[in-house]
Amino acid sequence: MSICRAAILFLSLGVICGAWTSDPYPSWQRATLQSSRATGFLASSNSNEIDVSDLGLSMEDLEAPLPSELLEGIEASGYESTSRIPTVQDDGCSWTENGDTMDVTLKIPGLRGQPAACLAVVFSTSTATITAFGHNVWSCLLKGVVDADSASFVTEDGADMVPVIQLSVKKEDASLRWGGFIEQIGEDSIL
Repeated sequence: MSICRAAILFLSLGVICGAWTSDPYPSWQRATLQSSRATGFLASSNSNEIDVSDLGLSMEDLEAPLPSELLEGIEASGYESTSRIPTVQDDGCSWTENGDTMDVTLKIPGLRGQPAACLAVVFSTSTATITAFGHNVWSCLLKGVVDADSASFVTEDGADMVPVIQLSVKKEDASLRWGGFIEQIGEDSIL
């Protein structure tokens, strides 16, 4: 006894193609859309142009930067890997970007077992370095320039013996959006 399964393969140019497989030989069926509205939408979606002449906009209007007042209240956040190995995505860096600050939480798996009290963070204008018992163990290049004197950090013991490091840094240029915290993991990182 054969088992029939249906799968929609693609929707293109107003034609729906589906495959009904009846083990072991597939059979094909073709149907066309009857709605002129749907066909018109599909036909226009193949073009890279949209008519906005009734809006009175020019390309210069669309390419102009957004006013800084508009971006002040917008907050962005995300996760990044803390590993130097490109295939490892540990999401050990959780960041939140406000207009002028970056708040970051680091949970670096390579620091497992290190007491939170032995960790410190040293900032320069473009780097952050974590030390354990005074030795550099992890560092990164930042995606932007910070005011190193205003940077602060707090360490605490975390779950599974991985210490949690919370950082707060003030961006030097509040008008620039970083879209992340780590540009590159440092060469001196031993983790």
